[in-house]
Amino acid sequence: MTTPLTQFDPAIAQAIANETQRQHTHLELIASENFPSEAVLEAMSSVLNNKYAEGYPGRRYYGGCEYADVVENLAITRAQELFKAEHANVQPHCGSQANMAAFMACMNPGDTFLGMDLSQGGHLTHGHALSFSGRLFGAFAYGVSRDDERIDYDQLEVLAKQHRPKLIVCGASAYSRLIDFARIRAIAQGVDARVLADIAHIAGPVVAGLHPSPIPHADFVTTTTHKTLRGPRGGLILTSNAGAKDIDRAVFPGVQGGPLMHVIAAKAVAFKEALAPGFVDYQRRTLANARRLALALEGEGLRIVSGGTDNHLLLVDLTPLGVTGKVAELALGRAAITVNKNTIPFDPRPPAVTSGIRLGTPALTTRGMGEAEMDLTARLIVRVLRRPEDAAEAAAVAAEVGKLCERFPLYLSRRRSLGLA
Repeated sequence: MTTPLTQFDPAIAQAIANETQRQHTHLELIASENFPSEAVLEAMSSVLNNKYAEGYPGRRYYGGCEYADVVENLAITRAQELFKAEHANVQPHCGSQANMAAFMACMNPGDTFLGMDLSQGGHLTHGHALSFSGRLFGAFAYGVSRDDERIDYDQLEVLAKQHRPKLIVCGASAYSRLIDFARIRAIAQGVDARVLADIAHIAGPVVAGLHPSPIPHADFVTTTTHKTLRGPRGGLILTSNAGAKDIDRAVFPGVQGGPLMHVIAAKAVAFKEALAPGFVDYQRRTLANARRLALALEGEGLRIVSGGTDNHLLLVDLTPLGVTGKVAELALGRAAITVNKNTIPFDPRPPAVTSGIRLGTPALTTRGMGEAEMDLTARLIVRVLRRPEDAAEAAAVAAEVGKLCERFPLYLSRRRSLGLA
């Protein structure tokens, strides 16, 4: 099919076609990735891309924003309804910028905060030395207990009393257990600190009522919109009316200029989808698939960090197989199974190598896969990891993956338009 893009820039057009086919033919197990609907993708590729709309609805710095205001107001009201929040700022370009804005709203450079250790499940923006959070602020890390690999709330309380932080950051990028937001709030109140809950990974289960919500306990709640929420790549900040002015000023003009109106439109579409009854069932199936995958991998001899999962992801300790995360990621990639290497708590290996991999089920669940497919996926993963350098075995597994993916087609109309189906 000839399009303006194929005519003008066939190299880019081919790369997009190849990526479309890759997504269809691979098992996507990266916990932070998902497949938004065609409606979300359509909004993202709209002419709203062309509109500068600095400011907020009714208070723009450019003319011609009447329809941009409609779009942003819809995104705001839907986010408020979805999360049961008093105020929503839908402009952050990503989760990291949402976190930056929240930091700027309640701290000055040099102020002290507590965040979860990246090597034990936290995020770069929760205090890593190379992130703005670690460079601009005094960051101290809490982590998990060696005994059960779950958040050590006693340690967190001791650190809070020792350092008297202005802010406690909770939430994680590689932690598979429920987070006790109420207890973290109590710890924060004891040292007169504020709470930022980063629910980028667990936003979907939160709005579905399958994970405790931080809204009653946190001063600020940040999230991405593209993981378990299944929307476009972007960020979101939720707060009370009391914190609204500080957050809005921190986003614009604090850390961003013009908002991405086409992405905000796609966020609005995704929020409407998440408000539909079927979204709760999707989240329930996502969590059930994660539990089933964890059990199946344990049955194949692998160790699941903390002994299981309460959400959409799991950390797999590869030590029983004598394979590093780096080797596993590459070997599984050759077999059309996409994962990411990940440190496990108290990992003796560096972040570029790691002793584990992180797996997530949102994308496979979006495709319609269920618990039987999780059992098959576990078997295929272990087949590869037992012989990670065996090219023939990788090819054989890739062939089985291809057959499985054909049973659960992805973006069929899009692939047909590209001549791929």
